[in-house]
Amino acid sequence: MFNLFLLQLLNGVQLGILLFLVAAGLTLIFGIMDFINIAHGVLYMVGAYLMATFAAATGNFWLGLLVAMPAVVVFGLALEVFLFRRLYDRSHLDQVLATFGLMLIVTEGVRMIWGSSPIFVPVPELLSGSIRLLGIINYPVYRLAIIAAGLAVAVGLYVMINHSRIGMLLRAGASNRPVVSALGVNITWLFAFVFAFGAMLAGFAGALVAPVLSVDPGMGGSVLILAFVVVVIGGIGSVKGAFVAALLVGVVDTLGRTFGPILLQMAMDPSAASQTGRTLAPMLIYILMALVLAIRPSGLFGRRAA
Repeated sequence: MFNLFLLQLLNGVQLGILLFLVAAGLTLIFGIMDFINIAHGVLYMVGAYLMATFAAATGNFWLGLLVAMPAVVVFGLALEVFLFRRLYDRSHLDQVLATFGLMLIVTEGVRMIWGSSPIFVPVPELLSGSIRLLGIINYPVYRLAIIAAGLAVAVGLYVMINHSRIGMLLRAGASNRPVVSALGVNITWLFAFVFAFGAMLAGFAGALVAPVLSVDPGMGGSVLILAFVVVVIGGIGSVKGAFVAALLVGVVDTLGRTFGPILLQMAMDPSAASQTGRTLAPMLIYILMALVLAIRPSGLFGRRAA
């Protein structure tokens, strides 16, 4: 049982790392730009598809990753320049409707280009196989690499936001955008940077997950819901909150799906426990969100309302 717990705990951390990469850009866009981007999940999906395409074309995972990342940034910047820039001063309802429509359009475009069948990306040979942890379980090296890469990105984000000029502008923009603009900062360029950075993080998450999950047109919508839960729990505009909340959501969701039915067997027969556990497990993260908001309405690290 301990082996299963440790295995699922690592899987939960890996899911949390991927959610953090998606939610970090989302919380920056929402916190700094006050822009609700329902289409953020398509950047994750496009990153996975571009990774699969370029890896197949070059025959090399690393070259595919190297080419896919700039391509995702260009795609994200094109969306920002030609569409999102026109929505910044519109109401949140307009932003939701426009970006929801964009999500549908991009998803159908992906189906037209790549088809509806799942695409599989092979694990790079360097990261294939598994490694024994604590002498009791074998865990895939590639999944450990995802965790390591996500932690490296988290450290880099911390350094950038807390110890660099662009980080100072991002923090100031999240706190008081009009004052930053009045001080001569080019808000247009700042917004473009934030959006491109968020697109890169989401695309990177999609590229990393491509060898683990099948790449399909529905993957963007599923991760978007979890990313919004992470943003709400962590606090809008807080990257630190997104990191902590993503790990919480990943671990709670993974452990709940695995151990929920097992724990329910103490009070129910196995078939009823299995069915009830499968029904209740997806609800756990929303229960967690409700509990956090009941205690801290602004999220774990969100700014309190004045």
